[in-house]
Amino acid sequence: MKYNVISADSHINEPPGTFIDRVPAHLRDKAPRILRGPDGGDGWSWDGKPPKRTFGLNLCAGVPYKDYKSSGLTLEEIRPGNYDDRAHLDDMEFDGVDASVVYGSAVHGAFTCADRELGIACMQAYNDWLFEEFCAPDPSRLIGLPMMPVDDGMDVTVAEFKRVVKKGAKGVFIPGSPKLWYHNPIYDPLWQIAEETGVPVTLHRTAGGVVSVPEQQDEDISATAIRFFSAARPFSNMVFTGVFDRFPGLKVVDAEVNFGWLAFWIWTMEDLWDRHHFHAGLSAKRPKEYVGKNLFVTFMEDPVGFKLIDDIPHEALLFSTDYPHGVTIWPRSREVIKNTMGHLPIDVQYDLLAGNTVKVYNL
Repeated sequence: MKYNVISADSHINEPPGTFIDRVPAHLRDKAPRILRGPDGGDGWSWDGKPPKRTFGLNLCAGVPYKDYKSSGLTLEEIRPGNYDDRAHLDDMEFDGVDASVVYGSAVHGAFTCADRELGIACMQAYNDWLFEEFCAPDPSRLIGLPMMPVDDGMDVTVAEFKRVVKKGAKGVFIPGSPKLWYHNPIYDPLWQIAEETGVPVTLHRTAGGVVSVPEQQDEDISATAIRFFSAARPFSNMVFTGVFDRFPGLKVVDAEVNFGWLAFWIWTMEDLWDRHHFHAGLSAKRPKEYVGKNLFVTFMEDPVGFKLIDDIPHEALLFSTDYPHGVTIWPRSREVIKNTMGHLPIDVQYDLLAGNTVKVYNL
């Protein structure tokens, strides 16, 4: 397939039967399901009680800003493209997007589910639904990211990695807030198989895993702003501890973080490397050399980033729409592309819009 525009970060909200219909029979009564919340909206429940939060800002594509709602939406009120593959493809076509790399939503609860048998079963159920149903109509246009149970041991994780690659996975999802940070050597078996297969591992800000206490105290919109800078921590740790020296073919994507901050991050990392690599045993290469080779980010509307793009390896930058979240550019992608990168050389535009994503995900 010829790709001209790829969204390297789009989202789905799983349909009601995703987990109940696929987990083992003895777990079905405990499986997560969509229930009506106290505010009249629908949301996912992991404990059989009314959801603490119902659909809202994470499902508002196409809604005027003045009509945004933090919560309170029902399943009938949200766009079918949130959960229906054909409708998702229709919304992509309407926006001029050829393919989308798709992230899950409700399944993130599986990382913190106290019942680990249920949590792992729900991840596997989601992964099965993703490839057997949602992406099945056109796997060249719907690139699903299956869940990796990294907090349940590397034997379990590597086994699931191998299972989903056989199903056609072009990338895998790892939680943004794991129990152990990703520079810990415990993850080496995962990095090794990811490098051997060429399959990238992806994070999405802090989504998935154990949420820190400070983040629980952030207000919703404040947290949205803060998370744009969340890639600095895993990127810095993984570079300076030599993860990419041990696994030079490993590719790590952090989604929905934009890239204006990367110019300052690169300068800071390089300055620290110049001062400390003699005595601190830092990375074998200068930090900038890993950007666009091992480290990648997705971006949407980032006018600051485009002012600084000469200071950033553009091979690291993957365009996205963030459909259907509150900061989505859907259905304005054509307008945003023209206004933000229309002045760039055609070959650079192609790399940002599709070429880099094709290379990272081996499309």
